[in-house]
Amino acid sequence: MVTAIVLAGGSKPCLNEGRLMVKESLVPIGDRYMVEYVVEALQNSTCIETIVISDSTQELKDLYKDSSCVKFSESGFTSVDSFLNAIHVLPPETKQILVVTADIPLLIPEAVEHFINTCQGIKGDLYYPIISREVNEKSYPGVQRTYVHLKEGVFTGGNIFLINTEIVSKCIGEVEELVRLRKKPLSLASCLGWRLLLAYIFRRLSLDDAERGVSRLLGGIKGVGVISPYAEIGIDVDKESDIILVKKKLCG
Repeated sequence: MVTAIVLAGGSKPCLNEGRLMVKESLVPIGDRYMVEYVVEALQNSTCIETIVISDSTQELKDLYKDSSCVKFSESGFTSVDSFLNAIHVLPPETKQILVVTADIPLLIPEAVEHFINTCQGIKGDLYYPIISREVNEKSYPGVQRTYVHLKEGVFTGGNIFLINTEIVSKCIGEVEELVRLRKKPLSLASCLGWRLLLAYIFRRLSLDDAERGVSRLLGGIKGVGVISPYAEIGIDVDKESDIILVKKKLCG
């Protein structure tokens, strides 16, 4: 069983209320907060034991006051700050953490279980899902995502990570940079070195190449890309077309 941390402390323009900035966790979708859909998917997964929400807003505490598996931590200035705050409320014996952003309300238990179960069969320290453009467009025609061209195909990144806790202190700064650049493929490729940058530009970069580059960037920590067949794991709410898509799917 794995502990999940939901990064919920950031702010987004609330498209239901003009351009008012609202905490990411409290963006309304129908009659529920966005984070509720994410927590529900985690609660219904057979792989998740405890959920830590990195937002101690009273509305959320009231919402989950009767749930023994949901805990809270303070949000931070950045997503990495929020993650580190959440780490402090976990039992010291915690071995693996599933980090999930609060802005993927289409997340389903099957996607969580497939990702975690696949990771358990691969040796690594930091696991990150990728989803093919074909899967995305078949599941949600017209969805707008940032794609990367690899030898194996065209992929977008997911919004969850599985991390072995023993490596957190060794690479947290580098991970923050990877998170910052996750939607800027060219900038991300440039961080991995000129050879990989050229391979990316000429579309000769393989998944193995990218994994080795990430491992070097993280000081030898082994990063693993996991191909997921679930588009829901990567559809985050960042713009008006996203909110329209998730409201249509979740609210009818």
